[in-house]
Amino acid sequence: MRLLTSAVIALTAALSTSALAGTTSIKPKLVIGTGLTYPTTIASAPGDKTRLFICQKRGVISIINISGTTPVLLATPFLDIDALVTGGASTSDEQGLLGLTFDPDYTTNGQFYVYYTTASTNLVARYLRSTTNPNVAQTSGVTLMSWSDPYTNHNGGDMHFKPGTRDLYIGTGDGGSANDPLANAQNLLSKLGKMHRITPTVGGASPYHTIPTDNPYVGGASTVDDSIWAYGLRNPWRWTFDSANGDMYIADVGQNAVEEVNYAPSNVAAGRNYGWRCTEGTSCTGLTGCTCNGTTLTAPVRTYTHVAAGGYSITGGCVYRGCAMPDMHGIYFYVDYSTNNSWSFKMVSGAVTEFVTRNSELATSTTGVVVNQVVAFGEDGNGEIYMADHGGQIYKIVPLSGEIVCTPPNPADLNRDGLVDGADLTILLTCWGTACGDIDGDNYTDGSDMASLLSAWGTT
Repeated sequence: MRLLTSAVIALTAALSTSALAGTTSIKPKLVIGTGLTYPTTIASAPGDKTRLFICQKRGVISIINISGTTPVLLATPFLDIDALVTGGASTSDEQGLLGLTFDPDYTTNGQFYVYYTTASTNLVARYLRSTTNPNVAQTSGVTLMSWSDPYTNHNGGDMHFKPGTRDLYIGTGDGGSANDPLANAQNLLSKLGKMHRITPTVGGASPYHTIPTDNPYVGGASTVDDSIWAYGLRNPWRWTFDSANGDMYIADVGQNAVEEVNYAPSNVAAGRNYGWRCTEGTSCTGLTGCTCNGTTLTAPVRTYTHVAAGGYSITGGCVYRGCAMPDMHGIYFYVDYSTNNSWSFKMVSGAVTEFVTRNSELATSTTGVVVNQVVAFGEDGNGEIYMADHGGQIYKIVPLSGEIVCTPPNPADLNRDGLVDGADLTILLTCWGTACGDIDGDNYTDGSDMASLLSAWGTT
């Protein structure tokens, strides 16, 4: 089924690449101005078009109700694990609650996952929604993965399920300090400096996840971590999947000179090496561990330097798949945390196209508020993109001419690429018997959803 998914998604992506990115002028609109402290993640639950979930460093997840004309930050936290979390006391502190993602079948199983740091350990834990209040989570969780972390910085923390699957990908930093002194990123025994891939179980006793049998190092040497999907990362501070085709975009923070964006098509072979610590961007560091710019390394698709391009620390964004600006579909946004320089581009047949500098558009909000220290991007249930800055503000990217409130017109368009076709069918089949491919609103994927999809085949 996974091979079929990759093949159909690749075909669909190839057929849709002829469409050019749009020319809509954009601006950030302030959604929430106060009440949040050092946000790190913006997430939405599957099928939920009314709420955003915001992680804050100190260990609190808050909810923003976006269903009305004026968004409301709920007073009661969705989850408060401040007592478990180390860090989060300042903008320069890289520890804390760093990641959140929801199970594809969250509507039925209530499971979600968080990534946080303790004094010397990083971990991924599973929690459950309350059985009586959808705006509150149960207070105790279980640990899926944990590992020792030697330094306080470079923790990564972003996690996402690949669209149409139950595979959870987890980005980890190299462990910190400078220049990866323990050479973790190139060490296949270490969990640090990697992209991991696991399949969480639903309920049940430990172990709370399994390892996909087609992970690249399954069945290999006992000194290799089976959960590794890719390696050679320094600090993947915010990465994303394109919801329309499963392509992966990884923003990796550089050492002192170069920031980079890595790209992996949905059907790419596993086991990629992105080059850190011997390569920073495409520049040679002189450090050991691999051969700089060697044939076994995967080069970034975009880089920018600290001196010439005003860079400091990259914050990865999202690929736009919303309904308010359909001409903008396929555009990937990202920003520099310190300088606030921002850019976008569109991948076409594996190449960067339509690269645009967005400084003038994203530097200030629709009401003139300065947008700075952008630390995270996220999507709502309609595919519209939001940004969080470390000052606690949440912004929504909207047309300069004014916000357009819309709902994707075709529920059978499961991947939100604007067409009901084989890619949507593949998602539905992969989700069969669960909630993640539901079309008719009964929180279950079955024959009724298949009938709805087939009747909508070829529509936009």
